[in-house]
Amino acid sequence: MTITNVQLFSVPVSDQDRARDFYVDTLGFELVMDTQLGPDMRWVMVKPAGGQTALTLVTWFPTMPAGSLKGTVLETDNLAQDVERLTALGVRIAGGIEDAPWGRFVQFDDPDGNGIVLQASAPRA
Repeated sequence: MTITNVQLFSVPVSDQDRARDFYVDTLGFELVMDTQLGPDMRWVMVKPAGGQTALTLVTWFPTMPAGSLKGTVLETDNLAQDVERLTALGVRIAGGIEDAPWGRFVQFDDPDGNGIVLQASAPRA
């Protein structure tokens, strides 16, 4: 196989405008595309600045109810600063920063309840 990276994955949301605003305005992602594909389908794609993998904020997969995605891990270079910013923007971070052998992290949800882990990995020896 010659797979080189993950191009995108879908995040199930109930309101694409609200989700887009959260991922762009709160998390600082770039809006890659926001295009109406048909009467019941809109393609909203965001990605971290400089990142390779994009997220599509979707409403049309019946097997993926809004809020059902858990465990999306986002990497940061400054966890404490990002937690302070997110908290100031109203993101509820239960438990605060936690330490683990592989680094430090926090957990929170997007507006639909999709679970996100924001982490700062420990330097590798």
